[in-house]
Amino acid sequence: MTVRWLVAALHLLALGTGLGAVWGRGRALRGTLDTAGLRRVFYADAWWGIAALLWIGTGIARAFGGLEKGAAYYLHNHFFWAKMALFALIFTLEMAPMMALIGWRSAVRGGDRPDTSRAGTFANISFVQAGLVVLMVLAATAMARGYGE
Repeated sequence: MTVRWLVAALHLLALGTGLGAVWGRGRALRGTLDTAGLRRVFYADAWWGIAALLWIGTGIARAFGGLEKGAAYYLHNHFFWAKMALFALIFTLEMAPMMALIGWRSAVRGGDRPDTSRAGTFANISFVQAGLVVLMVLAATAMARGYGE
């Protein structure tokens, strides 16, 4: 019982952290990208990554680790599949910013100035991802209340 509660709590905390982080990353990418601005981008991006790992890990444990309703419940629920489709879209959208920000970090560590010409695009992607996270919450809460069976 306590493990179920703690994993569920971590799952929800990851949601709040991730939503704030991806929104913050978008805002930072819209700002001045000097040394301090890049630090803000990297900080928000790191929290987005931490939240994603925590979210995925706790989500898998909850859905398939025997902590919640069981895999059969989730796999036969339309809202679960909607949530997974939204997750796949978020993940797909994340590929370009993730790869670019890895390069930016590497450039900064090497003492170089990264090419931030795509920052506006990555900001827009971040804001779209934030909206998709909200839609995931709507799908998850519908699923948790028995809709979509």
